[in-house]
Amino acid sequence: MSIFEYNGSALIAMVGKNCFAIASDRRLGVQLQTIATDFQRIYKVHDRLFLGLSGLATDAQTLYQRLVFRHKLYQLREERDMKPETFANLVSAILYEKRFGPYFCQPVIAGLGDEDKPFICTMDSIGAKELAKDFVVAGTASESLYGACESMFKEGMEPEELFETVSQALLSSVDRDCLSGWGGHVYVVTPTEVKERILKGRMD
Repeated sequence: MSIFEYNGSALIAMVGKNCFAIASDRRLGVQLQTIATDFQRIYKVHDRLFLGLSGLATDAQTLYQRLVFRHKLYQLREERDMKPETFANLVSAILYEKRFGPYFCQPVIAGLGDEDKPFICTMDSIGAKELAKDFVVAGTASESLYGACESMFKEGMEPEELFETVSQALLSSVDRDCLSGWGGHVYVVTPTEVKERILKGRMD
């Protein structure tokens, strides 16, 4: 078993019309044994920027703490929040710094940039970025997430339709992966508000 599959995870970020959604499953497991059903994989950096971390749970929490520290230093020095593109470069640099003993994480970054343009990207454990204009996925359920998102995504979705699409894609995908699931956690972010919802999923 790959170390990336040790805890199991499913992450997805998708863009809409001047908004984006980021969602994850809630299961924390040790291989096939479930430890918790309310595990947090999505972190708020600021009101317009969110970070999802899939992979080894302990490395994800360590990496998140380092990123919070660096973002706070940036806020003190620049007196403003980081743009999503800048934050993606920071995450990439921190991961590449540790390339010979990497954090076993696959980050998903989603944010609203200038003129409320949504930005999403993911990267591998050594910081090689993959930018997308529609959706990005990560985690052990990523294969089935790709299929669900390909079939459900359409351009220019409003926030409510985007929420419905992301939720259906997530729930149908984790049913096909025994290492992730047990409900979902969805954030839909628009220029004016952040909506957070918990999804109930299959518990078997």
